[in-house]
Amino acid sequence: MRTYRELLRTPEFTPLFLAVSAQVAAATVSGLALGVLVYAATGSPLLSALSMFGPSLAQAIGAATLLSAADRLPPRATMTGAALVFCLGTAALAVPGLPLPGVFAIILGLGLVGSVGGGVRYGLLNEILPADGYLLGRSLVNMSVGIMQVFGFAAGGVLVSALSPRGTLLAGAALYLVAAGAARFGLSARAPRASGRPSVAATWRSNARLWSSEPRRRVYLALWVPNGLIVGCESLFVPFAPEQAGTLFAFAAFGMLAGDVLVGRFVPARWQARLGTALLLLLAVPYLVFAVDPPVPLAVAAVTVASIGYAASLVLQQRLMDLTPAEMSGHALGLHSSGMITMQGVAAALAGTLAQYTSPGTAIAVMAGASVTVTLALARGLFPRPGLGASPGHPMARSAADGSAKS
Repeated sequence: MRTYRELLRTPEFTPLFLAVSAQVAAATVSGLALGVLVYAATGSPLLSALSMFGPSLAQAIGAATLLSAADRLPPRATMTGAALVFCLGTAALAVPGLPLPGVFAIILGLGLVGSVGGGVRYGLLNEILPADGYLLGRSLVNMSVGIMQVFGFAAGGVLVSALSPRGTLLAGAALYLVAAGAARFGLSARAPRASGRPSVAATWRSNARLWSSEPRRRVYLALWVPNGLIVGCESLFVPFAPEQAGTLFAFAAFGMLAGDVLVGRFVPARWQARLGTALLLLLAVPYLVFAVDPPVPLAVAAVTVASIGYAASLVLQQRLMDLTPAEMSGHALGLHSSGMITMQGVAAALAGTLAQYTSPGTAIAVMAGASVTVTLALARGLFPRPGLGASPGHPMARSAADGSAKS
C-alpha cells in the first residue's frame, strides 16, 4: 500500500481518521486557551506550561495501571466514551471561578483517560490496515495532526481574542463531541483484540514483557525522550513570545506536517530507517538558536525546520511494530503513546522550572541540547544494519526480540 487513495478506500479508516482529527483539533484549541488563561491569572511560565501539557504527567499512572484495557475493551465504545469524557472535562474547565487546584485535578483526570485512548486508537489502526499500510496510515494521521494543529492554533488565537479563553474552551468541548459522533456512527463494533479482564496485574505483566527486550527498550526511549524534550521547548512559546505564541505553534505544526508527508509518502522504505537518527537530531539542533533570544521571524524559521524531525516517530513506530507480537500491538502502541506524552509533561515541567530561574530562551536551548545528547547516546544499534540477520518484519525477528521464541 503506497498511495493515500488506497488508504482512504480501506473500510473504517476514514471514520477513524475523522475521529482522531476532531480530537486533535479539540485538544489544540482548548490547550492554547487554557495556557493563556492560566498565564494571565498567575504570570507563571511553569503553571502555564503545566496547564497545556499537565495531562501528560497522568499518563505515567495510566500506563502503569490501566493500559491493559487498550487490547481488552471494545474499540468503538471505548473511543466514543473517552471523547465524551474529554468533552465534559473541557466544558468544566470553562466554568468561571474554578480554582487552580480544580483546574489541575480535571487536567490529571483527563490524562488518565487519555492513557488508554491512545492505545485503543492506534491499536485499531494497526488492525484496520494491512501490514504494509501501517506506516503510510500513521503518516496520514500525523499529517492530520499537523493540519489540525496549524489551523487549531491559528483559530485558537482568533477565538481567544474574539470569545475569551473560556469561550474557546467551550468550542473545544464541541469538537470533542464531534469526535465521539465520528467514532460511534462511523466505526463497526469489534471484539477486543485480547481476552481477559483489564487489570493492574495484566498491565504490569504486559509492560514487563514489552520492556524485557533490549531492542524494544531502545526504541521506546528514542520515541519518548528526544521528542519529549522538544515538546518541553514548545511549552515555553507563550512566555517567550506571548503575542506570537500561536504563530510559533502553527509553524511547528506545519513543519511536522511537511516531515510526515516527505517521509511517509516519498522516502523509499529502504531509506526510512537510515534517516531515523538524522531526523531526531534535526528535531533538536535548530532550537539551539534560542540561546541568543532570536527575533520572532528567526525563531519561527528555526521551529519550522526543527519540526520536520518529528517524522522520526514514523520510522521508530514501524520498528516497534516489527519487534512486537500482533496480539500486543494495542498495548505496545499505548505504552509508546503514554510514555511519550508523560515525557512531554515531565519536560514541560522541567522547562518551566528552568525558565523561572533563567529565561524562556535559555531554557529552550538547554532542553534542545539535552535532546541532542540523548539521541547520540541511543543512536548505536537503534536500527538493524542492512543485510545482517533476519529482516525486522520476519516472524523470527519478532520472536527473538520478544524473548519468547516458540516453534
